[in-house]
Amino acid sequence: MGLFDQILGAVANPNQQGSLGQLGSIVNSVQQMSDTYGGQSQRTGTDPSTIQSVLSIVGSQVRSALQQKQATDGNEAAQSLVNQYAGTSPNPQAVNSLFSPQIQQQVAQVVAGRTGLDADMVLQLLPLAVPLVLNFLQSGANAQNPQAGGNSVLNSFLDADSDGDVDIADAIQMASRYMQR
Repeated sequence: MGLFDQILGAVANPNQQGSLGQLGSIVNSVQQMSDTYGGQSQRTGTDPSTIQSVLSIVGSQVRSALQQKQATDGNEAAQSLVNQYAGTSPNPQAVNSLFSPQIQQQVAQVVAGRTGLDADMVLQLLPLAVPLVLNFLQSGANAQNPQAGGNSVLNSFLDADSDGDVDIADAIQMASRYMQR
């Protein structure tokens, strides 16, 4: 089952945190990312498909960081990180909690190399991109007790086949289409 199917399942399940409102706010934030960056009113001139590529690459890096967190500190630690930093507002602490400064630079270089965006602009996008990815992952958390295990979306994300493809961008695209129905 794909990541978006897991997200839709979380939206349909009243015992999980996912909701249409949450999907809508994520989709709106992605749209705003293509218009502005870092909360500033500067136009990036970046089309939505480039932003989706940024999110896909960042999603892959987030998965690696969360898999490492899960391996060293357990499922609860990975879920706690997701719960603490998921959102739709820029949050530099979310980036710092997952990536060392050196890894942030590496992520920026990888994204810049694959998208053509300036690495400095990518660094400014990270504080919004990381919380958005985490927000998607939070949708599978238990609605009454978010720290309880069993976040189907996070588990699906972390147990992915490690082929380097992360469905975050696809899931955002599907969510956008789903919300327009």
